Amino acid sequence: REPAFADASLVWIGSKPNKGLLIAGFGGVTVEMSRHRYDSRLHWIAPVTVRGLPGLKEPLRLLGVWAQNANEGNRQKAKPGYLQDGLKRYRRFLREGPAVVAGDFNNHVFWDKPGWRMNHANEIAALSRIGLVSAYHAARGITVGDEPDPTIYWRDRTADGPTYHIDYVFMRRDWTDRSFTLDVGGFSDWVGSGLSDHVPLTLEINPEAIAGAP
Repeated sequence: REPAFADASLVWIGSKPNKGLLIAGFGGVTVEMSRHRYDSRLHWIAPVTVRGLPGLKEPLRLLGVWAQNANEGNRQKAKPGYLQDGLKRYRRFLREGPAVVAGDFNNHVFWDKPGWRMNHANEIAALSRIGLVSAYHAARGITVGDEPDPTIYWRDRTADGPTYHIDYVFMRRDWTDRSFTLDVGGFSDWVGSGLSDHVPLTLEINPEAIAGAP
């Protein structure tokens, strides 16, 4: 365990020590995999119960996502796709209380094609049906497809190379009417320094704004 995570509550999915999905809780916040719900066929989609968040009367249901779309082969056209399968599988879990779906969706409307069930627009619609919207788009007041901030610097990891917006935080629609901020990490701090080809999204919600949320 890395020193930075010495006192953290952790959920890890992955058969290798350096490849998988990590969800961490700090400062008294605990995370726990809902083992009776976890479907190992959806390799890196984790239904996690988060306890100890200020302002919430009950645990948060967090669906952590690393969508393996590149491994789906011919699924893209004929089938809903990795994330939509996860939303269907964990629909009851997400409806049990306050919910967030977050992570690397590996998708964008830029790649949508007519008639493809795996289109990102279909993912957005599925999330909307369970009352969740993109915190980034709500914070910026922009429409899907107009994102000025990339979250991945693909292939050559340079500031002027291929970039896309493929990482998202979807939260309760009614929370967007309250006090929150969504920040996107900068290239130099994360990619230029060699830490990753992605930059993080940081969502902060005023606990008083969600106090009493059912």
